[in-house]
Amino acid sequence: RYVLCEVVSEDPRCRQCIEDRAVGLAVREAIGRVHGDYGLACCSVSFTVKYLNAYTGTVLLRCRKDFYRLLCSALPFVRQLESRNQRYPCALHTLHVGGTIRTCQKFLIQYNRRQLLMLLQNCTNEDERRCIQKSLLSCSLTEHQSPTGDEDDDYGIE
Repeated sequence: RYVLCEVVSEDPRCRQCIEDRAVGLAVREAIGRVHGDYGLACCSVSFTVKYLNAYTGTVLLRCRKDFYRLLCSALPFVRQLESRNQRYPCALHTLHVGGTIRTCQKFLIQYNRRQLLMLLQNCTNEDERRCIQKSLLSCSLTEHQSPTGDEDDDYGIE
């Protein structure tokens, strides 16, 4: 399963400094605290951070189908990310659980459109409105050919 999450933090530097390794370590640590060695062993078999966008704070995690509930139940217990010897308080908010990267991409596009529409309603001047309208029109799913032929990497998240 693929779990699409959002890094929520009050510190704006947090999103700029996160790395996939830091997210993976924080999630594994939370699984170990919540579910012990058994849960950690079950989730660690194929757990990976497949995608991380530091600008939007979007994280895509992959785990085995049988144990995705263990992963999802531990995500609220991630309270900080450590990167470059700095600790940043944050939380991981689960947005979507899907069977393929493609379904997570489709969900993310719709989610971003809804977020942009909310921003559009709160615009204070015409320049902001034009900028957000341009962003709304550019939300799309584009197809990329992978040199390795992996199905997981055939499509880009925008």
